[in-house]
Amino acid sequence: MARYLPLCFSLIFLSVALPASAEQSKTFGAYTVHYNAFTTNSLSPEIAKLYNIKRSNNRALLNVSILKQDTGAATKPVKARVTATATNMNSQLNQLTVRELIEAGEPDAIYYLAETTVNNGDMLTYNVSLTPDGESESYSFNFQQQFITE
Repeated sequence: MARYLPLCFSLIFLSVALPASAEQSKTFGAYTVHYNAFTTNSLSPEIAKLYNIKRSNNRALLNVSILKQDTGAATKPVKARVTATATNMNSQLNQLTVRELIEAGEPDAIYYLAETTVNNGDMLTYNVSLTPDGESESYSFNFQQQFITE
């Protein structure tokens, strides 16, 4: 069972993200960045415990992954230096602590996660900046996500 938990984590991120909003991605040259944000109560207790994520209606989780176009049509996950902020409707800026999560597999999956608190109806503007390993150029984007917690 334990060897299937990373796969479950990936599937949960995918299944939680799609109902809340269509898959979100940005392309920067050979890199495609997939991202979403959702309340952590959407995670199962087992997954939340495994990845040390506090489950709550009032906690939002930012999830970012970066894929690089490889030979042909293949893509591969890449590491990056990722920073992020979240700004609410009152212009209160929150510098997020981003942590890297690597799921062993073939290939490995690499996620960048950051948590913040939210209230019912909050609309957060996320500003994300990343520099893929081995690159000198940084890429930035922003997106908004509203959270309904009740």
